[in-house]
Amino acid sequence: MTFVGIDIGGTQIKIGVVSSEGELLAHQSVNTPTNLDAFRGELQSSVSEMLKDAPQPLGVGIGCKGIVNINTTEIETLPGTFRFLEGVSLADLIRPVVPVNTLICADNDARVALAGEVEWGAAKGRMNALMLTLGTGIGGALLADGKILRGARGIAGHLGHITINALGSVCSCGNHGCLETAFSALAIEAEAIAAIHLGCESMLTEQFQAKPDELSCRDVFDAAAAGDSLALTIRDRAIKALGAGLAGLVHAFDPELVILGGQITAAGLTLFEPLREEVWWRSRRFMRGEIEIVPQQVKDQSGVVGAAALARSIIISRA
Repeated sequence: MTFVGIDIGGTQIKIGVVSSEGELLAHQSVNTPTNLDAFRGELQSSVSEMLKDAPQPLGVGIGCKGIVNINTTEIETLPGTFRFLEGVSLADLIRPVVPVNTLICADNDARVALAGEVEWGAAKGRMNALMLTLGTGIGGALLADGKILRGARGIAGHLGHITINALGSVCSCGNHGCLETAFSALAIEAEAIAAIHLGCESMLTEQFQAKPDELSCRDVFDAAAAGDSLALTIRDRAIKALGAGLAGLVHAFDPELVILGGQITAAGLTLFEPLREEVWWRSRRFMRGEIEIVPQQVKDQSGVVGAAALARSIIISRA
């Protein structure tokens, strides 16, 4: 029994065949085209190639950024350079190349990541969980009483856009002071680059003054782990913002655990230890014990396994 998972990213489309135990059996990726005709052609040819030597899948799951209508698989809103997909049914794009009557489903990429954790990862057997994906922005998803929340308009889980500072920086969404403006790879890199341009004393300045555009969020966390005072200041300020936002979400949703995924989690304990402390002191009056904050457990974090998990969960729910 297998499932196909597809992750539509800004730079690559990733496709894989996944077993019912969550094992990635086959995988490939292609560059994401920038117009609809090329996108359709690349997607169909890639799926056809993947299925040529694979068992017939029970279902196909698709994860994509933006607001995705889970009932129709239509992308309702997709910011950035891939607006040509708005109004497009993802199922219609690949239906011609999959077996007749194959289930095809789609959802926002962060909810797809949580589906993977519910089926095969940290949220397996849990009824209430909160997930954040920490990358260039912040994605989010919520499991409440055993169900992944989607909300009245399909936007539930956009946790990066909760307001933590009403007078804060402008966000890409048009709001001011979103969590994403204080904690995201882009926000952390921007603060570090500004400090480098000012000539602040730091190993970051020494390493990147001549090439600031090459600095990454990981470089800031690595410098913080090495004790660099500037990097520690930037990291701690960002973690305070994330901890404040998380504490508010913990009070609102009372999860059993918080799961963190995305590229920033590669920082490991340099991120998790101060974040756990920050959330704990902000929420300790109401919590019976410290809230679990754990890394994503699904080994393949490409989005493919999570997308397959979405298909599996829907098929099981209909059985």
